Amino acid sequence: MAQVLEFKLPDLGEGLTEAEIVRWLVQVGDVVAVDQPVVEVETAKAMVEVPCPYGGVVTARYGEEGTELPVGSPLLTVAVGAPAPGTPDFDAAGLGPSALDAPAAGARAAGGEDEGSGNVLVGYGTQAPPARRRRVRPAAPGGRPGHRAPGPSSGAARAVAPAPATAGGSVDAGRRADGPVPVISPLVRRLARENGLDLRALAGSGPDGLITRADVEHAVRTGASAPAVARPEQSPAAAPVPATARASGTAGPRPGTRVPLKGIRGAVADKLSRSRREIPDATCWVDADATELMHARAAMNGAGGPKVSLLALLARICTAALARFPELNSTVDMEAREVVRLDEVHLGFAAQTERGLVVPVVKGAHTRDAESLSTEFARLTEAARTGTLTPADLTGGTFTLNNYGVFGVDGSTPIINHPEAAMLGVGRIVPKPWVHEGELAVRQVVQLSLTFDHRVCDGGTAGGFLRYVADCVEEPAVLLRTL
Repeated sequence: MAQVLEFKLPDLGEGLTEAEIVRWLVQVGDVVAVDQPVVEVETAKAMVEVPCPYGGVVTARYGEEGTELPVGSPLLTVAVGAPAPGTPDFDAAGLGPSALDAPAAGARAAGGEDEGSGNVLVGYGTQAPPARRRRVRPAAPGGRPGHRAPGPSSGAARAVAPAPATAGGSVDAGRRADGPVPVISPLVRRLARENGLDLRALAGSGPDGLITRADVEHAVRTGASAPAVARPEQSPAAAPVPATARASGTAGPRPGTRVPLKGIRGAVADKLSRSRREIPDATCWVDADATELMHARAAMNGAGGPKVSLLALLARICTAALARFPELNSTVDMEAREVVRLDEVHLGFAAQTERGLVVPVVKGAHTRDAESLSTEFARLTEAARTGTLTPADLTGGTFTLNNYGVFGVDGSTPIINHPEAAMLGVGRIVPKPWVHEGELAVRQVVQLSLTFDHRVCDGGTAGGFLRYVADCVEEPAVLLRTL
């Protein structure tokens, strides 16, 4: 007899608690192989194709494209194995035994009936039995359980709603963790706690009353601690706002276009808000004459070797400066009340994409020369542009370099990329009047800004770091003398 296994949205790592369905790669009725990608999701960090650990026939999908699902909620169900003798020709999805036999036989031929793939998703050990199994038995006409006759459309299977969460379901997991509250996301709990909201007083808009981040944010905006969000099926249309309320601005939503803070935009908002809330930052800046640095780059690129980018030269200067001022390559552990100085420099750099601002990370930047840094910057920038960055490419940074000069601006006050301790901002390099060797001349001038966590060091250390960077920009030979 075929078993119908439920595949839940796995923990994609790095503390991610939810993901948005961007594109389904399979339809109900499709035969899938073990480890075949079945859905493309967007997390707060990257676009990810999620592979299914089961081989069989897709019997149901949960969630439309554009839906945001919490980790642990059902993604799809897969019928695995051949029907037992004496069963009807078609199973619950309206598919014959031959459709079920093929993937099951393939799985057994690959190494045994009980063996899974070698790819382990968090929460899915491929050699372990699935967390929960159940049959999907759609109701026949008249409301009685039965088998659906085969037909050209799989719409009936798509219309089957997921069963209410049971003792092993994701909603009940939230109830057990914190009383009778239908919420499983740690982010939702934290937002409610920080804003003084009682989750028990909120009505969830998710499946089976699940409280989502949007519910909490709506309650915060409206100042409500009582049920704030109605379930979608209960409120198909928004109630009109009285004209007097709109005019006075004292009640009701204000007119305008609402853009959801989710995906990368939401992650940026959360991280920057946390940075401002937790880090006592300070900023210092200096103008520097970058004429000699530009000459040095032109000479390097004119020698016939691999091209070196300006960002790579600035990154090389940063790693040298961090070696002299390691306080700025650190993080703060407030629970232990310790500053943790990090042994390696993983250099993040800000990249603007169509999907928003991302910060890819060059791992082991302190071990790379300018040519290697140029190559890695180019690879990560192209991946950011095409949306193929992985969560590993976007995490683990210890210091960030932000070249906002590409936007045609001179200066900025960078916001630290939590939990790092500092960020260096670089403005545009433009011709300006400058006193050079006692005479007024037109030189290539750049403004450098350093925002630092005042818990890890004082102004003297930050000023020393920034001055060293400026000296290397003005006289690249300083870098060679100090290596």
